[in-house]
Amino acid sequence: MAKANVYNMAGQQVGEIELSEAVFGIEPNQAVVHEVVKNHLANCRQGTQSALTRAEVSGGGKKPWRQKGTGHARQGSTRAPQWTHGGIVFAPKPRDYSYTLNKKVKRLALKSALSAKAASGDILVVDGLKLDAIKTKDMRNFLNAVEAGKSVVITPEVDEIVVKSARNIPGVVTTTAKVLSVYDIVNAKRLVVDKAALAIIEEVFA
Repeated sequence: MAKANVYNMAGQQVGEIELSEAVFGIEPNQAVVHEVVKNHLANCRQGTQSALTRAEVSGGGKKPWRQKGTGHARQGSTRAPQWTHGGIVFAPKPRDYSYTLNKKVKRLALKSALSAKAASGDILVVDGLKLDAIKTKDMRNFLNAVEAGKSVVITPEVDEIVVKSARNIPGVVTTTAKVLSVYDIVNAKRLVVDKAALAIIEEVFA
């Protein structure tokens, strides 16, 4: 059974905790994780790229020279793609890149990502993740003490003090137990999980 070390806010290890086999002990499915990460990145695309085709560029209504007899290649418009200031061939237009995946696929990918982190020993459980005040220095000191580095901090509910204390630390993302992102988990070096949040994860995703 997978286990994780439990730390206090001073960064000291105070014990171990067993992780649910149903969530943290499955065989990771890399293909599904790749598909979900690709879906996440596609859904993040703005899709606002736009350029003008030859039909949309102003001007070019007059034939630049007669069809035959000049020695030049025949041309019908100065806004054709081969001309300077001409239109773009197959110009990109605003579009929606997002698409949906099955819920079972998303859940399998999440369990796979969590199981991979558990297998590599990169899940750190905190026995009460609380800060007295909004202070980036305190949060940074705690993360340095547990050697978290680039990490995802998971709390049971939205904790404004934790969120605001961590938001200016490069590479640190905060989220809640019920709103986990496969992309964030894969992108992070370690997961820093509140003990209460761990119980919610095991209850919701088992």
